[in-house]
Amino acid sequence: TGSFKERGARNAILQLIRKHGEEFKSQGVIAASAGNHALAMAYHGKELGVPVTVVMPTVAPLAKVDKCRKFGARIIIEGAHIGESKAFAEGLVEKEGLVYVNGYDDPPIVAGAGTIGIEIIDDLPQVDAVVVPVGGAGLIAGISCAIKTLKPECKVYGVEPEFCASYLKALEAGKPVDTAVTPTLADGLAVPVVGPHAFEVARHYVDECVTTTEKLISLAVLRLIENEKMVVEGGGATGLAALLPKGALDRPELKGKNIVVPLCGGNIDTTVLGRVIDRGLS
Repeated sequence: TGSFKERGARNAILQLIRKHGEEFKSQGVIAASAGNHALAMAYHGKELGVPVTVVMPTVAPLAKVDKCRKFGARIIIEGAHIGESKAFAEGLVEKEGLVYVNGYDDPPIVAGAGTIGIEIIDDLPQVDAVVVPVGGAGLIAGISCAIKTLKPECKVYGVEPEFCASYLKALEAGKPVDTAVTPTLADGLAVPVVGPHAFEVARHYVDECVTTTEKLISLAVLRLIENEKMVVEGGGATGLAALLPKGALDRPELKGKNIVVPLCGGNIDTTVLGRVIDRGLS
């Protein structure tokens, strides 16, 4: 489905089936997502025979909405951002008896993301640093827990879009707090409140979190196309954005190091991609 979210989504649905038995398949699950978690839930729900409802905000990319429909999920467009979509979805849990699966905070979701950290250490034992995009903090919670367990000396950095720095706001407050959201190219990271479970794990293991600009995110998407021939969405390219010249992690101590940057999503609208390329070439 074009992102890392499959790891946690399948794990979460399988655990619900194990817990409630086969009869759970007639009950169904619901999730709020700007796209990638919705896609993962829709695809694996269909594979496992579990009905899926996804509530998506009005800013969700059309490509992600259309793909969810093709996977057979019930789509509801509601809310200006993921926080409002989540509130609407939680109302349907009561009305329709569905089970809510949080795309960045449920333990099975965080555990699924953690498998990326295990694979990083397996594939590159000499890794010095890992730079991870941060939205609801589920991905960085899972990866940092795995990395620091297997190789404590490896640095783990988080990167948020400056237009939605909800993890840094939570660090300042000592707990997840509501954060103002401005539309960003990294739409998958525009989560106004980080997950409380994910936050508690991440704050324990992550060395530092920084922000990056829309210009650098756009440039990162363009550089990946030019140099790696890879199409990566804004949220997936946010880690690289911080490492580019003038980025927050463009630092002497990281030069020449073995750095892993998960490019964790590739679901970008073609119209948005066209604008990124046009601006980058102008």
